[in-house]
Amino acid sequence: MKLFLREHMLLIIMQVLQLAVILSIYWLDGYHSMRLAFYAFFLGLFFLGCYLAYQYYSRRRFYNRLSNPLASLDESFQRTEQAPVSEALDRLLIEQYRLYQKQIHTLTYQQEQHLTFMDQWVHQMKTPLSVIELTAQSLDEPDSSNIREETERMKTGLHTILYMARLRSIEQDFHIKPVALSKIIHDVNGENKRFYIRNQVYPQLREEREGITVESDEKWLFFMLSQLIHNAVKYSKGKSGHIVLSVYEQDGEAVLGITDFGVGIPVSDQKRIFDAFYTGENGRVFRESTGMGLYLTKEAAEHLGHRIEVESAVGEGTTFRIIFSAAQNLTSM
Repeated sequence: MKLFLREHMLLIIMQVLQLAVILSIYWLDGYHSMRLAFYAFFLGLFFLGCYLAYQYYSRRRFYNRLSNPLASLDESFQRTEQAPVSEALDRLLIEQYRLYQKQIHTLTYQQEQHLTFMDQWVHQMKTPLSVIELTAQSLDEPDSSNIREETERMKTGLHTILYMARLRSIEQDFHIKPVALSKIIHDVNGENKRFYIRNQVYPQLREEREGITVESDEKWLFFMLSQLIHNAVKYSKGKSGHIVLSVYEQDGEAVLGITDFGVGIPVSDQKRIFDAFYTGENGRVFRESTGMGLYLTKEAAEHLGHRIEVESAVGEGTTFRIIFSAAQNLTSM
């Protein structure tokens, strides 16, 4: 109704002015019958009202369609009355829909090509890095350790790029199965032995109950745990010699905790640490931070149906928890 009135407001004003001008002309010409004037004015408004009522009720579906947002793109094919303007709008929406679908198809194809290229590029880069690593083993210290340290950083960066690319199609990349938390911790620790030694920060496993098993994607859980451990070690270096990896149950849920005793996260940064590319105060001090590790961890956890919690105090340390719901905790079933 509002749209209809706004469209016809100028017509209503012009009709009223026209009636007023005609009556004024007759009044100035000597016809001073107010009764007849009001009658003529009433008839003019009556016929105008009939016209507007007919226009509105015959085209109300058209105006309702213009007033209400589309719930889905398929509604672009919805037709209203067979009026010229309505038919023109229907044709326009259909053409717009087809153009939109064509552009989406093009962008999807380009994105798939980009992801394929990124995937292949990351895997190709692993080969020269492995060769560099093997070559570095034959060198004397400290050159050998320095080169292997840099290659490990490059590998970490390549893995981040790869998982960032996969995140866009993460639903197709899932393989949900039972995962033993103690096993995944041992796998991550084995992968990061040299990282622990180089930073002189070592993991301690505290398992409240053996054999806690959850439903998750092993590959993505490995990545999430690796990211949290890398952060814990990086921000503990020089301040603490160990981090704690804990596995326990709470209210039927399984919890995997990563606790460090490092610099901690300022309160002002805690609400934004999961934002993409956000590094915060610590990221500006520790230059290696990209701001993507926690973002990818949070996104993967949400897609898997897990929760991420964080507690931190400046100068005391930080605890991240990956929480698996009671339905995902196979041990409690």
